[in-house]
Order: sequence, then structure tokens, then C-alpha cells
Amino acid sequence: MKLTLNMNRQSRALDLDPRTTLLDALREHLHLTGTKKGCDHGQCGACTVLVDGRRINSCLSLAVMHDGERITTIEGLGTPERMHPMQRAFVEHDGFQCGYCTPGQICSAVAMLDEIRAGIPSHVSADSMAAPTITVDEIRERMSGNICRCAAYSNIVDAIADVAKSVA
Repeated sequence: MKLTLNMNRQSRALDLDPRTTLLDALREHLHLTGTKKGCDHGQCGACTVLVDGRRINSCLSLAVMHDGERITTIEGLGTPERMHPMQRAFVEHDGFQCGYCTPGQICSAVAMLDEIRAGIPSHVSADSMAAPTITVDEIRERMSGNICRCAAYSNIVDAIADVAKSVA
């Protein structure tokens, strides 16, 4: 199938087998290897990307489902010379060890802060009708779909909290 993915602010035309996952389209066809294949079952979050600003596990989604949608990968958030604030915070707070999960963690964290700003409650929100606040419990709950096998969780939470303070 022919489709167009709006990848990191660039339109990319592809001709793919309709069974190709978004993750495989990114890595194998577009050579954007920042997004990682962890479990390939949607359980680890290493493949998290942003689609129209919402986070998804790209291993569970077919590329053809995203024809024309705006997709942002870790490569589209920032560069080493001009890092996104979340990328910078992960470096400053040592929010990674081996780094394998880091691209998914960062993409998820960016979307998670947008969810809180939009007033979307989580399972630990005390009042689902009130605007959620950024607490350690909220961050941990909202990031629970992203696993770090090195257990850098406290540093990841610190990085996210730091960015949350600067944009609040």
C-alpha cells in the first residue's frame, strides 16, 4: 500500500505491506533507529512515539493506520546541538543507564505532561473532575507503561519533575 507519513515535520512517501507495524516502518524503511524494539508486544514502552501529540506503542500499530498523521520520534524532538527540554533533563538527571529505553521514556514523558496540562486524570488522580497535579505518584502512574530494566526510575521521575516545573 502507498501511504504518506508526516515524520518529524517531513512528508515521507512509502510503499509498504499493509501488515508492517509503524515500528518496523520507522526502523527498517525510514532508518529512524532511535525508536527501539523491546518486547514487540506493547508491554515495555521502548517503541513509544507521538502520533498527533498522543503517545502510542508503535509495535502495536500498523503503519497504514497513520497515513497522513503527524508522527514524532525521538529524532524529531531535538538534536544533540538543540535538545528538547526533556532530553536535556534526562542528561542532567542521569535518567538513563544503558539508554535502550530512553527514547521511549522521553517521548512518553513529553506526552504525559501534555496529558496533565489537558486535565486528563489518571488512576491515582484523587478527584477525576479536578485538574490533575504533577506529583511523584502521578508521574509514576502515567509512566508505568515504560519499563527501564536498569531501574533508573528515580532519576527519570526527577527529570520529568524538573521539566514540569519549568513549563508550569
